[in-house]
Amino acid sequence: MTEQSSTTPTWPDLPPGPYGTLSPDIPRRHAEAPMEPATLPSGDRVPMLVRYADVRTVLMSPASSRNLREPGLPRMAKGMFLDDDPAALMNQDPPEHTRYRRIMHGTFTPKHIERWRPRAAAIAAELIDAAGAEFDLVTDYALLLPARVICEMLGVPMDRYEDFRGWTETFLSTSDATAEARIEGMAALTAYTRELLQQHRAEPGDDLVDLLIGARDAGDGLSEDELTNMVFTLIVAGHETTASMISRGTYRLLCHPDQYAELAARPEGVPAAVEEILRHEAPGSNGMLRRITEDVEVSAGPIAAGSVVLPNISAANHDPAVFEDPLRFDIHRFATTPPNPHLGLGHGPHYCLGANLARMELQEAFHALVTRLPALQAQEDLAAVRWTDGFVFRPLRLLVKAG
Repeated sequence: MTEQSSTTPTWPDLPPGPYGTLSPDIPRRHAEAPMEPATLPSGDRVPMLVRYADVRTVLMSPASSRNLREPGLPRMAKGMFLDDDPAALMNQDPPEHTRYRRIMHGTFTPKHIERWRPRAAAIAAELIDAAGAEFDLVTDYALLLPARVICEMLGVPMDRYEDFRGWTETFLSTSDATAEARIEGMAALTAYTRELLQQHRAEPGDDLVDLLIGARDAGDGLSEDELTNMVFTLIVAGHETTASMISRGTYRLLCHPDQYAELAARPEGVPAAVEEILRHEAPGSNGMLRRITEDVEVSAGPIAAGSVVLPNISAANHDPAVFEDPLRFDIHRFATTPPNPHLGLGHGPHYCLGANLARMELQEAFHALVTRLPALQAQEDLAAVRWTDGFVFRPLRLLVKAG
């Protein structure tokens, strides 16, 4: 079923374009206003960087801090939010962040992730085969596939799936949930994560949680808070973000049925198509705030120390100075001679730690769709589909039929 939010849009001055595409204001900003302020869901306004080179510069700069906890700084959302947890990897700066990543380095290698590929492929096939002639792509496939994969990887029983789905949806909302509800959702998932760690210590195995517990660098391991936050992040990113990309990627392919048909005929093109989905759909949506600790110069002008800015990853991925005809969705874009790398999984020190896992799951999700449902089509007007107001993921609901 189509879901339409009845609340005020999350980004009032950056409404999406037709078919959930890039905000129509972004091309103007690329050309005329590359650091014009944008209104955050909290109501605060901050300079927003939209050019690819500028976003990369800020994401790479040692003067770009994720510590946004000082009183009086602009906030993404009102009340407690993801930015407030000092133990979360996404909120750490060097040297703490460097140490954390160094310990985790060997856990998400392609070798470790590839051993889960056959299981991800089997789950995808099972879910598609169990679907009827008409089904909800999101609830019957896009949400369940990454949920089952991450639950198996982390040793989380599937009977807890609805619990942590509810918790994550609540604390990632910027408009539908109250600040108190977000705090409660975050506290509930944190408590469950600690319980999960205790279970694995009492009965160790060989899944991802056990790898995290045993991760060491020169004898240094993760603290209890760091372990909790890492598992917490994996549940969120390994479930919600991937589900959003499966949903949005399928929607985008259905908007371009010739490209879906081409993948069905030549599924070896799926890996390149996944890269274009990551570029075009931008899993991080409009980005996350950065506090600038020293003066930084970008093409849009100087950024003074003490400023808080928003490097907009989605806008950077549509920069005409870098990507030819950037508004065009094209599964061939990354097929032969790749253009500049997209920023869909971040850049610099905070580049997505689970990038290998995300790519593997997305490749298997779309490979299963195009090979098992080559005639897939929407059961509703794609132009009428509306996006919900979630902070990071902008999910949708889409009714489809196998064809």
